[in-house]
Amino acid sequence: MRIAVDIDDTLNVLDRVRYAGEYIRRKGLPFTLVNADAHAFVDVYDWTLDDVLAFIHDGGITAFTDAPARKGAGEVLGRWREAGIEVIVLTSRLPSWFGNPEKVSRDWLEKRRIPYDALVADVPDKGVYCAEHAIDILIDDNLEQCRSAQERGVYAVLAVSRATVARAREIRYGGANWKQIDAAVAHIAGLLLRAQSETTIGRV
Repeated sequence: MRIAVDIDDTLNVLDRVRYAGEYIRRKGLPFTLVNADAHAFVDVYDWTLDDVLAFIHDGGITAFTDAPARKGAGEVLGRWREAGIEVIVLTSRLPSWFGNPEKVSRDWLEKRRIPYDALVADVPDKGVYCAEHAIDILIDDNLEQCRSAQERGVYAVLAVSRATVARAREIRYGGANWKQIDAAVAHIAGLLLRAQSETTIGRV
């Protein structure tokens, strides 16, 4: 089995309000908090993407590099790999934000001792990527990414947060923490094993 796992707000916990707020106060900028639970920096304050990029390039990238791992994430991924599951860390991080998104991501994963088999960055549509690379399950906090996976026959597990809890039922499987995500994956693994057994019997 192959599982793709997102980084931001899935493996880690991003405190966008704190980092953006400190930058705005330091610069004396006139931006106002709009949505403290937003999963994109551009939606947290009433600023533009250009403003966000200026923030990222002026030290805001530390919001990502210093982000703590979500409780239990490393342990769960470690157990999966011990069970023979291939773990691919799959992120949409862009070069325009991170310079070298693979290096920045790899450094964070190694510093937090998060086990994985492969890392792929700058992936705009993870559903397409998973379908094209025979990945069985996508774990992500982004509803659209999970929906894209479901539409292409890839199982999706939503890493539920305050930003998505109201719409979490749009994705068949989900978990608010890594214990629940692990349980959802175990259930899906059972479905995959049953389907594989039925296919084998059908060939006999």
